[in-house]
Amino acid sequence: MDGLITKFEALGLTADKAKEAAGNKKLAPTLDGLITATGQSSFSKNTGMLLYKLAAKVTKEKTPHGDYIAQAIGSGRLGSDEQVSAATKFCSKNDPTADEKAFDAACGVGVVVSDAEISAAIADVLDSVKDTLLAERYRALGRALGKVKSTAALQWADSGKVKSEFDAQALALLGPKDERDDPAAAKKAAKKAAPKAPSAKSAESRGWEPATLESMFAEGEISRLHKVGENPQIKPELTAEHLRATGGQVITRFPPEPNGFLHIGHAKAINVNFGYAKTHGGVCNLRYDDTNPEAEEQVYVDSILEIIRWLGFEPHQVLYSSDYFQQLYDLAVQLTERGLAYVCHCTGEQINEQRGGKDKGGARFACEHRDRPIAESLAEFQKMKDGRYGANEATLRMKQDLEDGNPQMWDLIAYRVKFAHHHRTGDAWCIYPTYDFTHCLCDSFENITHSLCTREFFQSRQSYYWLCDAVKVYKPVQWEYGRLNVTNTMLSKRKLLALRNAGVVRDLDDPRLYTLPALRRRGVPPQAINAFVRELGITPADAVIEVGRLENHIRDALNVCAPRIMALVRPVRVVLENLPESFVEEHELVYHPSDTAFGSRRVPFTRTLFIDSSDFRESDSPGYFRLAPNKTVGLNGVPYPITCTGVRHAADGSVSEVLCRYENEASVPKPKAYIQWVADSPQHGSPVRIDELRVYNPLFKHANPDEKSVTGGFMNDVSETSLEIIHGAMADIGLWDSIKRYAATAAGKKELNEQNVETLRFQFMRIGYFALDKDSSMPLSAIESDQIASTKLVMNRIVTLKEDAKKDA
Repeated sequence: MDGLITKFEALGLTADKAKEAAGNKKLAPTLDGLITATGQSSFSKNTGMLLYKLAAKVTKEKTPHGDYIAQAIGSGRLGSDEQVSAATKFCSKNDPTADEKAFDAACGVGVVVSDAEISAAIADVLDSVKDTLLAERYRALGRALGKVKSTAALQWADSGKVKSEFDAQALALLGPKDERDDPAAAKKAAKKAAPKAPSAKSAESRGWEPATLESMFAEGEISRLHKVGENPQIKPELTAEHLRATGGQVITRFPPEPNGFLHIGHAKAINVNFGYAKTHGGVCNLRYDDTNPEAEEQVYVDSILEIIRWLGFEPHQVLYSSDYFQQLYDLAVQLTERGLAYVCHCTGEQINEQRGGKDKGGARFACEHRDRPIAESLAEFQKMKDGRYGANEATLRMKQDLEDGNPQMWDLIAYRVKFAHHHRTGDAWCIYPTYDFTHCLCDSFENITHSLCTREFFQSRQSYYWLCDAVKVYKPVQWEYGRLNVTNTMLSKRKLLALRNAGVVRDLDDPRLYTLPALRRRGVPPQAINAFVRELGITPADAVIEVGRLENHIRDALNVCAPRIMALVRPVRVVLENLPESFVEEHELVYHPSDTAFGSRRVPFTRTLFIDSSDFRESDSPGYFRLAPNKTVGLNGVPYPITCTGVRHAADGSVSEVLCRYENEASVPKPKAYIQWVADSPQHGSPVRIDELRVYNPLFKHANPDEKSVTGGFMNDVSETSLEIIHGAMADIGLWDSIKRYAATAAGKKELNEQNVETLRFQFMRIGYFALDKDSSMPLSAIESDQIASTKLVMNRIVTLKEDAKKDA
């Protein structure tokens, strides 16, 4: 092994990477053979990396001319990833030694693209999308770069030179990035600039322009995936049948298990699968992987489809793995008849020992049933199907390759016995196929062109291809991308259930969780979730993203769509002593400061009103600008300020009433601060009382509650302050007015009837963004007849406002 490590280090691999490669039983001999084929012992870094990448791709079956490609790399004929990819594709169907000229033409050997040609080709592309670039600026660069990379004239150009020239020409066209490319800077500049005239769409409402779906697929390996029909098959007629069935159209699928709610990581998978199909003119199926009846429930089936539609996608077909139970069984029989499957009676512990023990580092050996006669396995499999074996007494295992370095080739289980009622097939079956047997075959049945999945299935790619070839069916291409996780939460179904069962959260849609139903219930807009995952792009590496990045997208989305309401969390009564009891005025307040389309409402202003307790102090202090004894403060939307003249206390010493003077007859300096207020005017329906305000904070104390450093595990890391329930909050009449206006629309009626009240989202000024919770009671009849007393308003805090350095000023 030491010799291999030294040999691999000569490629330019680090010591750790070389050791890892030498220990890989599949990769090591392939890479060693390719190095030998070059006839060289030292390599440039580029050549070494190309040989290493080639070793990870080639197999004797699919690329019988790997040594030829290695020699071409070693001699310098092939010098880029694109050329090597073209070479493996050519050699999978052709013998390069029979026609070297055809090989050279297919791989761009000897083709030199000059700097001038690179510059001209890029200029042509940028000119063709110039209007879009000038309108969308740097947000459109990803799509433009993707178009450049797909330009035939640049197929064999130096990728580094292409990127440098592209950046230079883009900079010349657009200039440096400025506030137009930075929403935060745009908002800052808008606040500093004195507005000359009201604008329906100011910089604030235009500030959030999320990444497009197309931008996800404009760069990286996913932008260079195969075209329909290019993936090699064990028989050429399979390709022909596939092309007839698809018509050359891209077909993807999203295959969740209906045993839990989807979570934030699935939002990426949904965007990847549905998005790839959409951007390539194709379709995406929803296929429930319902092969484990013990864990599946109809509530999850319904929720998954509902969430996909909530995110803005529509499946081409809604399918189930159980649709194919008979076909799968028939192929299992065929596999057994070909001597490629056998019935095993080993226990789970015995199978684990056969695979090298707990750490898989021990000797591997065959099961005693592996070489039983085919007829005997067929008879045993029939007994399994007939229910003559109990659970764990027999399994059907695939006869793969125990010597392979990949654990996914160590005789995986294809069928197991389960006496469980299935949500669709009832009790028709007592044997159920495993994921490893089902997934690739269902992809094949549906003519999936691109089987896109997360990185943990990388090793499964080999068994996926093995099984399709073993039963001689069309073989889709599996391609893996990195999983998405966020901090301050956990997504494991088992642990989420533990939290629910322990009473830490009410259910799996508790707004403190990051399941998609929970985020929806909290009031998070679906476009914010889509923007978050699209901004991250698609790479092979798993990612753990700070939850703050998601929250920023949520704020940006809500800033555009949420009307502004004056609300008080803990109200304090204020009496304007110099006004008569009957005093009442109405003042017009807009719902959105930069979007007139939201309209306005007229709120009452009366002698008695309420302010928030956080806006009053009995003891003044330097730098504090809100209300205090003998201090003047402005009221939002009211022409004159108020001055505190006294305080009344309750029996327990708390402030029961603040006495003030309305400065409508005196000349006072312009106040340094303005606060919110709500009138006490029952005839106007003011205040609107909120029965319950739920303020959500992080559920866990640590960013990663699964870390070993968390004493006692994740259950001990739950924060005692993750939920605060406040009674007695109130808002101005705009809250009720907005509810009534929404209920008057067809869409509003539909959502309210289905109890999807989280679509009613608001910015409570200076407090945060809030949405109605499904625990609210809002019958349409009560809303339409203006009977607010017959309703119950429960509101969730979606997210805080952005931090303000002068929040306490």
